[in-house]
Amino acid sequence: MTVTTTHSAHAAIRTTSPLRSRPAVRNLLEPQTLTPADLSMVLLVTEEHADSPMPTVTTAEIPAVVRECVALGIRSVKLFAESAERDATGEISLASDSLMARAVHACKDTAPALAVMTETCLCSYTTDGVCYLTDRHGQPDVPSTVRATAAQALAHAEAGADIVGPASMVLGTVGAVRSVLDETGHDGVSVMPHVIFWSSLYDGFRLTMGATPKAGLNREFQINPGKADQFVDTALRMEAAGADMILLEPAQFTADVLATLRRATRAPLFPFSVSGEYTALTRVDSETGERDVRLLVELFTMLKRAGASASVTYAALDIARQLT
Repeated sequence: MTVTTTHSAHAAIRTTSPLRSRPAVRNLLEPQTLTPADLSMVLLVTEEHADSPMPTVTTAEIPAVVRECVALGIRSVKLFAESAERDATGEISLASDSLMARAVHACKDTAPALAVMTETCLCSYTTDGVCYLTDRHGQPDVPSTVRATAAQALAHAEAGADIVGPASMVLGTVGAVRSVLDETGHDGVSVMPHVIFWSSLYDGFRLTMGATPKAGLNREFQINPGKADQFVDTALRMEAAGADMILLEPAQFTADVLATLRRATRAPLFPFSVSGEYTALTRVDSETGERDVRLLVELFTMLKRAGASASVTYAALDIARQLT
């Protein structure tokens, strides 16, 4: 049997495939690529610099970093802060002049329109280095953790944070944070809990911020990386409890759950590229001093395609410099 193809059919075939088009046409038809606005800059804030696996900033250095972020088109920063003083309750994190409070002020005083996200957690303030409080038997004390997390979130909001991030994965923290914010006139502050697969990719952060659990303790509320359904269910439960947006980590291992969540919710989704990804997927050119971030650009382009609202990364400034 002879098959004839009409001129219009040929035209349809050609117009659906721009592969043979001129470069200008291919550029016109390509989807939107990664931009600085798709990135959020991570700042690990310490009182002073020390020899550590990850780069840190002091509060005095924050204004210059923030000004560059704004100039390059980055619209948010994610703050983590540690404390030299530790105790069993993490109450040092509630002080109005805590390092986190001073870091938030430094950001907002420099660029009021910049969205400031905080990590709302206890691991960098307690003597045992875990994200939750423990009872006298060394077991997780869930009610105390919920109360402490809510109090810390309120302290961050009062300092000027736009988005607070309960990170312990302890059930009940999200609802408690949302309630205390609403009850104290901070209803405009957003809640973005961390939903976390456990991974060895966090080691650089833990060593830098003094958040390594003591022997015998662990991040037992984090999710086994083989349990994608549990990750998705946890994220949706947090949204139902009052979360306005969701942080997913580690970024490179959450592409599948990101895509699933994008179909299940309209809440903004923020993959967090953690310390191990930064060190494994980038390198510094010995001659120019520039950081090669091409692998991260590919990762964040894929995550944007999968539904990310923005990717949170230590390399945001490095990438933005090279994108502009």
